[in-house]
Amino acid sequence: MSDNLFDIKIGNVSFRNPIALAPMGGITDSRFANEKAKDAGLVILGGYNLDAATQKAASEIVARGREEFESSEPLKLIESEIKAVNNGPVVAVNVRSSTVEPLIEAAKLVKDAGVILELDAHCRQKEIIDIGAGQALLTDLAKLCDWIKHIKETGVVLSVKVRANVVDDIELVQQIESAGADILHLDAMQEGAGADLKLIKNIRDSTRMFLICNNSVTDIEMAKDMFSRGADMVSVARGVLEDSALVSQLVNNISTQQKDMGWYNAPKHVCRGEGDLRGLAFCCLPVKPCPVHNTIKKLGYSAQEFTDVKMEYAKDTMLEFGDSTCFGSLVWCCKISKPCYLRDGVLETLGVSDAEYMRLKKELADYIIDNAKKPING
Repeated sequence: MSDNLFDIKIGNVSFRNPIALAPMGGITDSRFANEKAKDAGLVILGGYNLDAATQKAASEIVARGREEFESSEPLKLIESEIKAVNNGPVVAVNVRSSTVEPLIEAAKLVKDAGVILELDAHCRQKEIIDIGAGQALLTDLAKLCDWIKHIKETGVVLSVKVRANVVDDIELVQQIESAGADILHLDAMQEGAGADLKLIKNIRDSTRMFLICNNSVTDIEMAKDMFSRGADMVSVARGVLEDSALVSQLVNNISTQQKDMGWYNAPKHVCRGEGDLRGLAFCCLPVKPCPVHNTIKKLGYSAQEFTDVKMEYAKDTMLEFGDSTCFGSLVWCCKISKPCYLRDGVLETLGVSDAEYMRLKKELADYIIDNAKKPING
């Protein structure tokens, strides 16, 4: 598949596809990435322990039988590991520290290398939490946000990895975004129940950050479930230990969907109760009692304002046409995966492919959210 099939960017960073290799302490190094994730859009190395406190904690973790990366010169290790990753995927480096200064030094190194820094606010090993690092940062938002602000002063592209269902997730995400992070890497964990898909949708509706979702991604169906709730990218971890071809399989499957449909992470319909705010692109004219009314209120729209903003976008696009459809314009038509002979007849007459139709709907979704009366992250 072409590296240009997906248009996925953060600042000056472009990803060739939306599949990532997640960091796993003591496991995800350059050798592992080259063997297991050569086709990925992103590989996240680490986590690496930057200061004396996290290095000591790592040694204690290793002593009780878990894997961790240990190094007396972590910045040199990181630099060499970045250089050792084969060309293709974007590289990120997941790091931990009990103080902010080593994180800033790592950010400078990573920025100069042209890769992404990921702050670990996720590790729940007791030794890491006890020194105020990893998941402990979730319960000290002031410190977490202060660290993010100082790290971002280096100009690095910054991801923050968090574990779900530990604190108030919506407040956490909005604070992280306000502090300046570029990417939220969400382990959508719910204890004993796999990935929390409802939470992914709720987080998508509360932030404009680039969203990477993780947890239980072992096949394309789970990946698609996360994409349809708003994930921009999914990351795989333990699944690659059991299936070394998993990353390549996911890339091939989602690339085929993108080629056929034009919007790989298209949302579900709002009327089903599962669609995030982007699903408003598929909503009918708001003339009947329907979940669309409560959904548009989240963006501060009245029914008339919502109607107007959709028609504003449709003007001079192919979505303006469709007199024979239910509401007289393709702008009110549903997702291409839902059968509709009226919509499909118009698309055939206009010579518009399924993929082009969905690309227009994606632009429409962005237009609706960009012009909201009430910002979703505030």
